[in-house]
Amino acid sequence: MSKYQNKFRVESARFKEWDYSIPWYYFVTLNTKYHQYYFGNVLNGIMELNGVGRIVEEEWTKTKLIRKNVDLDYHIIMPNHLHGIIIINEPRRDVARNVSTNNNKYSKMSPKSGSLSSIIRSFKSAVSKNIHEYGCTDFSRQSRFYDRIIRNENELFNIRRYIIQNPLRWEYEKDKPENICDLDSLT
Repeated sequence: MSKYQNKFRVESARFKEWDYSIPWYYFVTLNTKYHQYYFGNVLNGIMELNGVGRIVEEEWTKTKLIRKNVDLDYHIIMPNHLHGIIIINEPRRDVARNVSTNNNKYSKMSPKSGSLSSIIRSFKSAVSKNIHEYGCTDFSRQSRFYDRIIRNENELFNIRRYIIQNPLRWEYEKDKPENICDLDSLT
């Protein structure tokens, strides 16, 4: 484990050999902090969004509208997490944003414009801001997110099925955060 400013930090789970701004399908999972229920409830296998959940739904949909290089595939918002498939259609050609005018350490750490990390960072920021403005000032999310590069059509099919069936599996998985995304069942 490495240190940043004399504190231990968790290394990135991203695949180091992969450019997350290239056109591809990505499966993402974002969680609330401590897996607290903020977005609604599952009733009889159907997810019922509350006002906070509708904010998440609206911001997720806006992701596609704001970014012309992004498309969205299946997604589901659950009481304490979101699963979704993001498709980056083309590399973003925004060269000026990636050129550092100084040797600033933050320029080197910032995600590349148009990359999966920058898309998710913007989404999470907008969600938090709008939820706090809605009046849910105690809302908090995990700082990181889970992603998986979708490797083939079979995996895409299995992930789509996992997303669709998520509300049906809720009663079994809700008290087991380790089951929020069971990768062995997706491949």
